[in-house]
Amino acid sequence: MSESEYKLGIAQSLVGGGKVSRREFIHLGLAAGLTVAAADRLFVSTARAEPMQGGFAKLGMAHGATTDSIDPAGYPDTFTQTAFSGSLSNSLTEVDAKGNVQPDLAESFETSDGAKTWAFKLRKGATFHNGKTVTADDVVTSLQYHMGKDTKSAAKSLLDSVADVKSDGPETVVFTLKSGNADFPYIMSDYHLVIMPAKDGKADWASGVRTGAFVLENFQPGVSAKLKRNPNYFKNGKPYLDEVEFIAITDLAARMAALSTGEVDYIGRADLKTLGMLKRNPKVEIVEVTGYGHYTLPMNVTMAPFDNPDVRMALKWAINRQEIVDKIFLGHATVANDNPIAPAIKFAKDPQPQHS
Repeated sequence: MSESEYKLGIAQSLVGGGKVSRREFIHLGLAAGLTVAAADRLFVSTARAEPMQGGFAKLGMAHGATTDSIDPAGYPDTFTQTAFSGSLSNSLTEVDAKGNVQPDLAESFETSDGAKTWAFKLRKGATFHNGKTVTADDVVTSLQYHMGKDTKSAAKSLLDSVADVKSDGPETVVFTLKSGNADFPYIMSDYHLVIMPAKDGKADWASGVRTGAFVLENFQPGVSAKLKRNPNYFKNGKPYLDEVEFIAITDLAARMAALSTGEVDYIGRADLKTLGMLKRNPKVEIVEVTGYGHYTLPMNVTMAPFDNPDVRMALKWAINRQEIVDKIFLGHATVANDNPIAPAIKFAKDPQPQHS
């Protein structure tokens, strides 16, 4: 490696922190034998790859209603789930991009008695936004909020298998299940099951105090939620942004226009029919990822003619699945081949079996 190539490598590592300007980077690239265009492309790709600390982001959300609440018993849409679970709060565990369950507020977890007993060790140094240390009692009251016959929580059924949850000292929570469940740590990652401070023996959801990367600054149901960086977040170096604002823009055309004009920095659920217009905007980047959803043509198998397996098989052969992908999803989908498990899911078959 030449000295100029070595300096270029160092410059790449400094781009993310804003310590090397575009002009300086291109000069180093030229010294390493790159053309101006190649050096410029390398700068752009490096800058995008290396997140920088600071800044403010506005997110245009497809959902949002005046009935929205910071109460985790609900969280009915992507607005509340993203703002109040993913940004404001943490659960005991989380699922990574590869579908693997990882510790979050828990530092570790282990099981015994045929997966009927689960012990979660809490992470040291984790605090709530008010400075209070997260304890096992906080976890117990947070989860009990979703349990019992009187709870209104949408997560009640997830915890029906829990016979008992209790603290074993200030840093350990022990669950006893009615039957063994090897996937119990996945359940603990659910977006409803966020950890809240205990107050008078109950979970204090109304204050909005949580443990997450951002602190709630302002919330207007159906309008917006503004959050600021948590300087004491237990995940070192995160979050990168100083502030983030979630804006409810439920009208699709208005949401697309807001992104095009720079009113917001991000939108979800773009219109496939006009996606091409956004792609022509040099300031807009389209990011496509494989989702978990699958779309079906349901048939009531208790009624004629769909109670006849031969009829159902005939329909399977008669339907042009690729045409559905091309004309309804405009190419932004793949043929599922009678398999509801999307390729993005950890346990999907690879390669996918072909039945059509």
